[in-house]
Amino acid sequence: MKSITDMPIEFKNTASTFIALGDEHRQRILLAFEKGERLNILQIVSTTTLSRTAVTHHLKVLHSAGVLNSEKIGKEVYFWINRSNVLSALQSVLTYIENET
Repeated sequence: MKSITDMPIEFKNTASTFIALGDEHRQRILLAFEKGERLNILQIVSTTTLSRTAVTHHLKVLHSAGVLNSEKIGKEVYFWINRSNVLSALQSVLTYIENET
């Protein structure tokens, strides 16, 4: 049995991504995006039963974890999925699992 005190190098910097993806509301927010689509807060709020305040909180968590990118255009902030970061986190874990089994 391995000691679990040392985090595998493949898992480094993936915890925040998995924490962000571990919430059902945040998963639903991600499902609102079509491939390559950019959405503003009002568009995202319209896809869910959550309040704007709750959506804003979840967007902040997703953005801080690197799951979403954002850009302010005029008064609007647009969000889109950071595919490369999410894929990298998932691939890191898959690589570790494939090499350990």
